[in-house]
Amino acid sequence: MAEQATEHATVAAPPERCYAVVTDIEHYPEWAADIKQVTIDRRDDHGRPLLCTFRAAAFGRSTSYTLEYDYSDAPHVLAWRQTKGDITTKLDGRYVFDPAIGGGTDVTYHLEVELRVPIPGFIKLRAASRIMSTALRELKSRAESTG
Repeated sequence: MAEQATEHATVAAPPERCYAVVTDIEHYPEWAADIKQVTIDRRDDHGRPLLCTFRAAAFGRSTSYTLEYDYSDAPHVLAWRQTKGDITTKLDGRYVFDPAIGGGTDVTYHLEVELRVPIPGFIKLRAASRIMSTALRELKSRAESTG
């Protein structure tokens, strides 16, 4: 069974900037510490990354997975679903970008994780929480320092 988790952060940058950072997928290794390599396997008709293979540090080892992106609610939402993975069977999620009261962006990160090896749910939730809090912290830093 997949574990689901949601985290929030407020970023001192407009929603458009936050969206631009997360859709610039090929540059993730420059600012997302756990992402070691990204290969853009396919782009959509607008040139946006559609199918991407990642090599990342996870659970104390290297992992590879492929995500398919959904831009149907752009630029309010960036969603994805895993199509392949070596230690995960599900790594589906989405970022939601809402204007924050007083400026900036309220970012919500929702993630569903399922591992190939059965482990207790609380460990999966802890891992999902770590993934999300790290991603939000790094997104915040990148969006606030560029543009």
